[in-house]
Amino acid sequence: MAGVLLWVICPKENASFSATTLYSLVPRNRLQARSYNSKGCSRLKSSTGVYAAASLSSAVSNPPRSSTERVYEVVLKQAALVKEQKKERALDVGKENDQTESMTRGDLLNGAYDRCGEVCAEYAKTFYLGTLLMTPERRRAVWAIYVWCRRTDELVDGPNAPHITPKALDRWEQRLGELFEGRPYDMYDAALSDTVSKYPVDIQPFKDMIQGMRMDLKKSRYKDFDELYLYCYYVAGTVGLMSVPVMGIAPESKASTESVYNAALALGIANQLTNILRDVGEDARRGRIYLPQDELTQAGLSDEDIFNGKVTEKWRIFMKGQIKRARMFFDEAEKGVAELSDASRWPVWASLLLYKQILDSIEANDYDNFSKRAYVGKAKKFASLPIAYGRALMGGGSKLAKPTRS
Repeated sequence: MAGVLLWVICPKENASFSATTLYSLVPRNRLQARSYNSKGCSRLKSSTGVYAAASLSSAVSNPPRSSTERVYEVVLKQAALVKEQKKERALDVGKENDQTESMTRGDLLNGAYDRCGEVCAEYAKTFYLGTLLMTPERRRAVWAIYVWCRRTDELVDGPNAPHITPKALDRWEQRLGELFEGRPYDMYDAALSDTVSKYPVDIQPFKDMIQGMRMDLKKSRYKDFDELYLYCYYVAGTVGLMSVPVMGIAPESKASTESVYNAALALGIANQLTNILRDVGEDARRGRIYLPQDELTQAGLSDEDIFNGKVTEKWRIFMKGQIKRARMFFDEAEKGVAELSDASRWPVWASLLLYKQILDSIEANDYDNFSKRAYVGKAKKFASLPIAYGRALMGGGSKLAKPTRS
């Protein structure tokens, strides 16, 4: 993935396609004409009364908001976008699609998506297998989102991370805006640009993920869980908001759109909390502590205890509380999986069950996440797949909030 970073640092020297060719890849259809400008944002905000009320209140009194409240505003905006697309599709029933694609454009896009699939297969094998159960169009779209997220993460965690500056992230965000406007830079951008033209995906979660990378450049401590929650949303919760429009909500679902997105958000938060708990020792060796400082103090622990890396009774008690919270987010996420479309449930269930088992592994290691890396062995992974598939088939009744009736 080192070459990926060069596209950000030296874009002119690393272009894969000509600009003219890339522009021709992305359809200028009505969905993309949303264009994510200020007028579009105003229209989205007004599409839900709750969000409009929250915005008005903030404008009048500007009270301090928790991270949860700030993130929920993004959830509401994304849910409103989905509702808007449903209305647009209803108006389009019976209309003939007169848009034609040239063979050249189709071949180029197919090649871009195929390359995204290869990257996904190489770095996320289990998830890749799950995507093969999706419809071809959704599968390809999920690959495109995965690759963009991986490239973004590699900016601060990859081999060239020491050379990444805030300006490099600014350029990456500028490229993001351009691909959402239908002006992709390279083949990976072209795949994502095509994806966001077809699905009601908002740009904000993508921007927020880049903001999480900015935090990693300048922040190595988090004073409380409110700060840590916002970071977890930026780097992982955003993935859920990006993916739900592609994976789709089951037509028979009676849950509110907002509650499905909240469950997807919870899965991202749970996964990131699990990553943090698994990588305590590794992060400490890089001078980073992704644990709430106030909770460490309450447990009688300090940064020095983390750097020393000794498992004490205080540490065990502290870790039990952290694992309990992560599992609470997993429990919240489980409520929403049944609301996804049939073909999308299995990979999500597989991811959820596998990540939950990392927490079990931390406990099995006697909470030694300083010198031992918790992981799920191949045997357990394979054993989890049929369980995940069985749960996906069962579906189940909705456990989420029902949409309000007017």
